[in-house]
Amino acid sequence: MNVVAVVSAKGGVGKTTLAANLASVLAAGGQRVVAVDLDPQNALRLHFGVPLESVDGLSRATLRGESWVTALVGGTDGVIVSPYGELNEDDRRRFEAHLDANPDAVRHALDELPLDASDIVIIDTPPGASVYARAALRAATFAVNVVLADAASYAAIPQMERLIDCYAAPRREFIGHGYVVNQVDQTRQLTKDVLKVLRDSRGAMMFPGVIHHDEGVSEALAYQTTLVAYDAVSRAAADLKSCAQWLLDALACAPARTRSIA
Repeated sequence: MNVVAVVSAKGGVGKTTLAANLASVLAAGGQRVVAVDLDPQNALRLHFGVPLESVDGLSRATLRGESWVTALVGGTDGVIVSPYGELNEDDRRRFEAHLDANPDAVRHALDELPLDASDIVIIDTPPGASVYARAALRAATFAVNVVLADAASYAAIPQMERLIDCYAAPRREFIGHGYVVNQVDQTRQLTKDVLKVLRDSRGAMMFPGVIHHDEGVSEALAYQTTLVAYDAVSRAAADLKSCAQWLLDALACAPARTRSIA
């Protein structure tokens, strides 16, 4: 299987929305996709129609000593979803302590899932350095670093790069990481300036396009679906489809080859 860790050094960059929409596009293109929520906010499920009252998830399964298979649910768009689950504070600390004491726990849990070599797992993580980001990077084939075209995101890039270098890069299965610039409003000169700096400094590691700002993102979430399902002809939906193809092309460097999106 190909494991994609979606990470960011700072919050508010639309990381969860990007993870959900990439999963949706890949599934629509014929890939078998599992969207794994490794963020205690438990928000990834909201894009796939998982009932709000559902409390189950991978965290609760882990604390019960069960396989994550028991935490898989069918979501909209054909994506298989593994929610984080609802925990009280004591149980959340217990789960985090488990991840801290077992650095490869996520990788081992994914290995137990009935997935083929060409299947794709998209892992959403909390922003910044955390036990969750470390665990996701130790399982990853590829990392997508989500940034905004602003000074704060640019300044925070080295923090995530250090995490990737420490936890992902030493592993033989890890093929690299790339950058996606999200929520772009190209009417602002500062946005254009930061985009140029990013492309000059990160070059071929950048997704060649951008994900444009789109009000449909919040509207889609209100209907518990993804933007590409809510408004497939929007500019941002087209961006997301291009981004998914970029990701597939990157994963094609891994031993398990993947198909192109039609």
